[in-house]
Amino acid sequence: MDPQDTQGSARVAGEPPVDVVCLGESMVTFLPSRPGRLADVPAFERAIGGAESNVACALAAAGHRTRWVGRVGRDGFGDHLVETIAAHGVDVGAVERDPRRPTGVYFRTAADRATDAHEVVYYRAGSAASAMSPATVPYETVADARVLHLTGITAALSDDCLALMRVLTAPRPGRPLVSFDVNCRPGLWRDGAATAGPVLLELARRADLVFVGADEAEQAWGLGDPAAIRAALPEPAVLVVKHGADGATVHERTGTDVHAGPGTDVHTGTDTVVHVPAPRVDVVAAVGAGDAFAAGFLSATLRGLDTTARLRHGHLLAAAALTVPGDLAAPPRRAHADRLAALAPTAWGTLQLGPGWTGDDQEGRTP
Repeated sequence: MDPQDTQGSARVAGEPPVDVVCLGESMVTFLPSRPGRLADVPAFERAIGGAESNVACALAAAGHRTRWVGRVGRDGFGDHLVETIAAHGVDVGAVERDPRRPTGVYFRTAADRATDAHEVVYYRAGSAASAMSPATVPYETVADARVLHLTGITAALSDDCLALMRVLTAPRPGRPLVSFDVNCRPGLWRDGAATAGPVLLELARRADLVFVGADEAEQAWGLGDPAAIRAALPEPAVLVVKHGADGATVHERTGTDVHAGPGTDVHTGTDTVVHVPAPRVDVVAAVGAGDAFAAGFLSATLRGLDTTARLRHGHLLAAAALTVPGDLAAPPRRAHADRLAALAPTAWGTLQLGPGWTGDDQEGRTP
């Protein structure tokens, strides 16, 4: 690795370890100025997007020490990404600058990703991030974290990226808790879900904490029921299955520390299963919710909160993302989120969140 291609050291001597390191590709995203087909949109607004950097930014905004590890081009878009992510309070000292490969970009329409009207066009083939590998990303850049957060997107970028993911998820003494968001994107994989499914299952089984949407599990593995997904993923201490607007279900191994690292047997014992419905949300844009959910759940995990509270904090940060136009949203203040997460089940069940709800003077509406 060329030392000139790095922003700086990952950690200053004597500093405490970061809470979460997030590793993956971040891109410049262009948001449409109005609804409609890409062919009809006359102008776009520049923003940033990337599952892992989204999580890092959300966690930093929630008061946690975070680091984003990635690779961008030595170009203006790379400057914008690094400066913007740093402005969110994220440590970018381990980001590499590639003088030969460009920063990835993508364009998308304003339509919901779940509809046929949604269009997204990626210009990421041969990007700087696709050159991440065990040789270009020293393990020391992630080793000092309490949590290492990864997603299946990185594994799809190149053979070198997949090799890096296998190194990072391999059992080793002192490994951080590995959090893995499946993020199945068949369009990124050769032969689609047929190629993605086995690789994503392999990586998920090596993680300590796994996030997966029921729709993703159906697409990748032909499994939609949480119990069936758990049967296919017995190794992680915690499995979070997301059901969109219907909430999320956690399977958590009782009698096993969620922070247990490699070498601890997490295959025995009985699961505790908890389902928490999502609050009703007045959706502005259905993007970024999965990353925000992961950030909320991880934040509550780092704080030692119980399973129900972790799920509720995940839902609350997802609601923050759903009620703004872009991928990133300012989370509610911790006291505000804690107050909502502590609502009685009946009050939680009637909670409705709309644009502006994260402000100090806003509160969820209960009809």
